[in-house]
Amino acid sequence: MQKKRFGKTDIQITPIGLGAWAIGGPWKAGWGPQDDHESEDTIKRALDLGINWIDTAAAYGLGHSEEVVGRAIKGRSRPYIFTKCSLVWGENNEERGVTNSLKAASIKREVEDSLRRLDIDVIDLYQIHWPIPDPDIEEGWSTLAELKKEGKVRHIGVSNFSVEQMQRAEKIAPVETLQPRYSLVHPDVEKEILPYCGQHDIGVIVYSPMASGLLTGAMSKKRMNQLAEDDWRKTHPDFTGTNLEHNLQIAALLDLIGKEHNVTAGTVAIAWTLSNPTVTAAIVGARRPQQIAELAAAAGFHLSENELQLITSFVTAHPKDVNA
Repeated sequence: MQKKRFGKTDIQITPIGLGAWAIGGPWKAGWGPQDDHESEDTIKRALDLGINWIDTAAAYGLGHSEEVVGRAIKGRSRPYIFTKCSLVWGENNEERGVTNSLKAASIKREVEDSLRRLDIDVIDLYQIHWPIPDPDIEEGWSTLAELKKEGKVRHIGVSNFSVEQMQRAEKIAPVETLQPRYSLVHPDVEKEILPYCGQHDIGVIVYSPMASGLLTGAMSKKRMNQLAEDDWRKTHPDFTGTNLEHNLQIAALLDLIGKEHNVTAGTVAIAWTLSNPTVTAAIVGARRPQQIAELAAAAGFHLSENELQLITSFVTAHPKDVNA
């Protein structure tokens, strides 16, 4: 796969990275049950096909995703490992939920725990997962800058930050990367955030380019009803009522375009995000090895100008009901 420079970093990454959210297994924001052996095989298959980075987070499965990633990369040519901090949990956490912390002591504990779970000496990219609590952003970002100086992490970035929040962080240390949500279902970052990143050479890796499965072509009302009860999508507004109907209409258009090229709707959805010149690469989650072929296809697939215009025209003519 061709690689692209990742913002201000010295890293060259493939257009697609493997997202390890779902392989964390059950927790408050989980995707239902997951087989660890299948997860490890999925990671190995992605690496075999040339994907050279994995994005995970301490919170995914309350540490479990990082443990699975650590086992899967053992004994292999190591991919770049990106992980995140700021979502924490206690030892006796029956609800398997998280709270937010950007306190220096908390982040310093988190980085040591992540290094141990991943079983690596240095994290290639360490990111603040959420800018919460907002008043503590400066303390949290100062701590990441300190960890970089200490050599525990190579590069530092943010996730889900606004322009104003990135500007505050920049006064302390350069923001090297941003991880925002971006898809045809959630294109909001096009207005201010992506232009700002382009102007300041901030590398952008987008998450949920297929809108957490909505734009894969495989989602339907029937499948929604069959999701595990502890799958976070079960009650999310994007997956219910008129929002679901609207999003499935977009998926149907992507499916039609994909059939012209013998690729899936999900591949078209990913290609749409990658068509934005500010986007360095896209994070794509997978739970089974057979899903990796779609990731590899998306890395080399490009939409024509006519196809991009067709998608834009359709979305403009079929706006989302903001009151739904």
